[in-house]
Amino acid sequence: MQSETEPRGHPVVAAVLDAAMWPLRKVRKQIVPQAAGRVLEIGVGTGANFPYYRDADSLAGVEPDPHMLRRARRRAESISLDVDLSARGAEQLPYDDASFDTVVATWVLCTIPDPEAALAEMRRVLRPRGTLLFAEHTRSPQRLAARVQGGLSPCWSRLAGGCRLDRDSIAMIRDAGFEDVVVEPAGRERFTLTPVYLGTARRPDARAPDRGND
Repeated sequence: MQSETEPRGHPVVAAVLDAAMWPLRKVRKQIVPQAAGRVLEIGVGTGANFPYYRDADSLAGVEPDPHMLRRARRRAESISLDVDLSARGAEQLPYDDASFDTVVATWVLCTIPDPEAALAEMRRVLRPRGTLLFAEHTRSPQRLAARVQGGLSPCWSRLAGGCRLDRDSIAMIRDAGFEDVVVEPAGRERFTLTPVYLGTARRPDARAPDRGND
C-alpha cells in the first residue's frame, strides 16, 4: 500500500514517456555524450539518457516519480556504468557542494515545481567551472505561439505529469548565475508549441568575481 508521504507519481505518463519522447532521441545523442567525470542527472525519468553516456566515470541521478524511477532502475542494470539513483526532487539535492563535474538536465525545467530552486542546487553541486548540459523546451519566442501555449498549459500540465508549455526555461538558466551560456535550437525555429533548445553553461570559478552572464 502506498504511504501518505510517498509521491503518487504519474503511472500513465511513465508508461508512455519513452514512446512520446522517441522523436527527440537525436537531441539526446547530441547533448548526453558530452558529460564527463562525475555526473549528476536531474530528473532521470525512465532512464532514457543512460545508453548515451560515454565518458562519465560515475552517474548519480534524482527522480521523484516512483513509477519513472522503477523503470530507470531497471534500465540502469543494462549499462556498464556505476549508477546511483535517489527518489528525490531537484530542489534539495542530497549532495555536497562542488561534488560533480557535469550536471545533465533534459526536459525537466518545464515540470519541476520550483525550477529556480532546482537551478540554484545544480549550480551549488557543480565544481567551479563545472558544466551544465541541458535540452529543454521553452516558451515560444513567437507571440502567437506563446499565447497559445499559455492558454493550453493548465490542461496540458494535468495530462503530462505537471509539464508546463509556457515556461521560459532558457531564460531561467541564464538568470541562475551560470556563465558562458551557449544555446542553439534543436530544429528550425518555426511556429511550434514545444520549441526545443540545447546548450551548455558553466558554474563560475569560485576564485573569480561572480559575473553571472555579464
